[in-house]
Amino acid sequence: MANYLVDIKDERLSFFTQAGEVKALNGVSIQLKEGEVLGIVGESGSGKSVTAYSLMGLTAHPGKLVGGSLDFNGHHINDMTEKEMRKIRGNEVSIIFQDPMTSLNPVYTIGNQIEEAIRLHTDKDKKQAHERARELLELVGINEPERRLKQYPHELSGGMRQRVMIAIALACEPKLLIADEPTTALDVTIQAQILELMMELKDKLGMAIIMITHDLGIVASTCEKIAVMYAGKIVEYGSTDQIFYEPKHEYTKGLLKSVPRLEVDEYERLVPIEGSPVDMLNPPKGCAFAPRCKSCMKICLREMPPVSNFEGDHYTQCWLVQKKELEGGMQQ
Repeated sequence: MANYLVDIKDERLSFFTQAGEVKALNGVSIQLKEGEVLGIVGESGSGKSVTAYSLMGLTAHPGKLVGGSLDFNGHHINDMTEKEMRKIRGNEVSIIFQDPMTSLNPVYTIGNQIEEAIRLHTDKDKKQAHERARELLELVGINEPERRLKQYPHELSGGMRQRVMIAIALACEPKLLIADEPTTALDVTIQAQILELMMELKDKLGMAIIMITHDLGIVASTCEKIAVMYAGKIVEYGSTDQIFYEPKHEYTKGLLKSVPRLEVDEYERLVPIEGSPVDMLNPPKGCAFAPRCKSCMKICLREMPPVSNFEGDHYTQCWLVQKKELEGGMQQ
């Protein structure tokens, strides 16, 4: 049995609201080894962030884990108290949030906020923590680090603030870095620099990364494996090459068709995925993507398809794949 840094098995998580139970995650399983980069892609509301936050014990009220198990670096997350979670949060696992302006405290200096993270999880004194904070700003490519430490978040540009967030996340050299759409608010050139920086630091520190995004360009350039999520389930999982060149699920194919391609010789229309995401209060009995799928069959609406396994770790859940396999077997 492989020794995984992250081992999530059949996670089921619901939000119990006044309107009813919202089944945010419905049987999610993820395995990640040290030093690997996993991309989780899908549209808003598919459960990407909820999966990552639950791993850090950050499920917001009224969310509750109703089934499955979460293991990280030898810790059984299900059984840990809030006090125990605080010891590993920021130390063994860190997160870069989507918007750095709302993540940084506007009334404290940059130095104060980085030093706090260092002193909370290490035995460094104030002077050592200040020195380490300066080193971290240099590491993430911020010029004049001594001056920046005395500045407040509003005095920095968006790209610099995101670099500060990365510095805070890396303060204690975590085993796992969760990046929740870390480049959404940045322009393309700064986005490329931030991603390049994260990959350099991954190689330098040997940490694993979970990259949450709906930008397929980001996962193509940074991730080794991709989990495609839709309506709280992983509908397809595989290596980056398998997902991009051999997609099996209709939702994955739809995502790829909606991306503009540079190598196309003539004018080509982008094909959007029509319809709206499912209502998670009343999810369909069968495949959640069926109401939006152009190749939908009657059985798709009635029953969840079984898992189809392909080469390596590549798998999907789709009745069309089952149909092709059955037809292929009959022809032989």
